[in-house]
Amino acid sequence: MITVSLPNKTYQIKIANGLREQIGLQIKSIWSQRQILIMTDEQVGHHYLAETRAQLEAVGYQVTTLVLPGGEQTKTLPYLEQAITTLADNHFTRDDGVIALGGGVIGDLAGLTAAMYMRGIAFIQLATSLTAQVDSSVGGKTAINLGQTKNIMGTFYQPDLVLIDPTYLTTLAARDLVEGYAEVVKTSALAGGVLWNLTGKIQSKADILENALTLIIQSVQYKAEIVKQDEQEAGIRKYLNFGHTIGHAIELLAHGKLRHGEAVSIGMIAITQRFVKADISTAKFLDDLRNRLTVVGLPIDSSLVQNPDMLHQLVHDKKNRAGVLQLVAIKTPGEPLIIPKALTDMNKFMQGA
Repeated sequence: MITVSLPNKTYQIKIANGLREQIGLQIKSIWSQRQILIMTDEQVGHHYLAETRAQLEAVGYQVTTLVLPGGEQTKTLPYLEQAITTLADNHFTRDDGVIALGGGVIGDLAGLTAAMYMRGIAFIQLATSLTAQVDSSVGGKTAINLGQTKNIMGTFYQPDLVLIDPTYLTTLAARDLVEGYAEVVKTSALAGGVLWNLTGKIQSKADILENALTLIIQSVQYKAEIVKQDEQEAGIRKYLNFGHTIGHAIELLAHGKLRHGEAVSIGMIAITQRFVKADISTAKFLDDLRNRLTVVGLPIDSSLVQNPDMLHQLVHDKKNRAGVLQLVAIKTPGEPLIIPKALTDMNKFMQGA
């Protein structure tokens, strides 16, 4: 169990195999009787919605469900409106709650729904994808996309509880599991030490599943410590965006052909190649990073990196401060740093590899 203590909120992240069999009891320990909206997507709902609903109803909760399409296109205004309308139509009050049963997309959408409805109702994350379990369920970021801009409409809204059960991962398609592993590699590069050494031993999807509990715990511990020091990304929380500046841009330009983690994998390599040439990152780190990604089948290159539209996307990056991007470099594992780079210099910088 990991406790996240913030100025205005303290909550627990519980991580264990078999935890999904205790959902009713876990939630009853922190929430009084109330109406609950479970938000999920079609794939996760097929596997886990019935058992989750049954557990909650067994301990006395009144449960409404909302099953949405999977994929990044669900993080948009029409689905946010649908979720809020569902709450209103079922007469939810400020004493009720929303549960996200799913991965990063559902977690982001459900969190923003809870934050906006009646100016904020209770929220819990049941993270079912590796991306959500190691990254997006932790830290309170909620957002949707608008047009061709990713995560542009959102807020920081912390959950009351995060439950993470690695056994959910057994029903993920191989591609979905592996794309989530990109976030583990990212975190290991930032953390260095034991976690970096562990990712160096992962050679396959089977290795990811076998080591899932340890990978998740160590990733969450690192992120939770960062969030406790910098809840709203004023300083060191920016480190967690390693690979994401370029990754987010090409993810949108790929129009669904790249998963989030795949785009981040490409983004980490692209930015590190440029920083190696600038004598900021070491060539050994780049080689080791590349090996950790390719050995499990993650992509490390895309023609979209050189697409002129990619640079245009950076204008909308949330780390754009008055025309200056806050790029994340890693000198060697465990040594991240922020490199300010003017947007006007990005074209030359991106041609540098």
